Amino acid sequence: MAKRTSKNRSRFDIAKYLETAGVRRSIANYRKGQTIFSQGDDCTTVLYLQQGTVKLTIVSPAGKEAVIAILYPGDFFGEGCIAGQPRRVARAVAVQPASVLAINKKEMLRVIHEEHEFSDRFISHMLKRNVRFEEDLADQLFNSSEKRLARALLLAARYGKEEQAEKIVGKVSQETWAEMIGTTRSRVSYFMNKFRKLGYIKYNGGLQINSSLLRVILKD
Repeated sequence: MAKRTSKNRSRFDIAKYLETAGVRRSIANYRKGQTIFSQGDDCTTVLYLQQGTVKLTIVSPAGKEAVIAILYPGDFFGEGCIAGQPRRVARAVAVQPASVLAINKKEMLRVIHEEHEFSDRFISHMLKRNVRFEEDLADQLFNSSEKRLARALLLAARYGKEEQAEKIVGKVSQETWAEMIGTTRSRVSYFMNKFRKLGYIKYNGGLQINSSLLRVILKD
């Protein structure tokens, strides 16, 4: 029997892989407000968000909770397990009903090593996220709360990824936006009303973000 080679091997379908359950990977659905994993849980899987919105939070030794990221479909999270992290360092909660693919650590390492298309996508995701974290830090240090909120809304709308004038953002509470940008809910409410009056956002079957919101970030 002829030996199977890379030429006659079936092509890896990354979209199908990330949309379906299989060997050492499973899909779970979470309702709004349900915990996907808690801070301190065993870290044994990498997760991929198929649908919905998820927030990552951390709790300090003093008991203060902070939102460190909002995740959207197409995002990986919980990848610390493949870097030797034994416990989850954050809590993941579904902000909206969410569908999550959990990939076992061994399977994740296998597919990274054997499937170049997958590893390229995963590495690209991690590099972009690291850049995002650096920008988040600079944003917190140097920008006003109004600019921080505008940036958070544009990021949630995936600004720059698609040629679309307006994009609908999944429902995220004003309390969550406030936690993300380090301000109060009342300030978020004030700025949201201001953005709406200026035509930068509107509520119509969801929160719609107009790319003109970028003006808030660019103004001196």
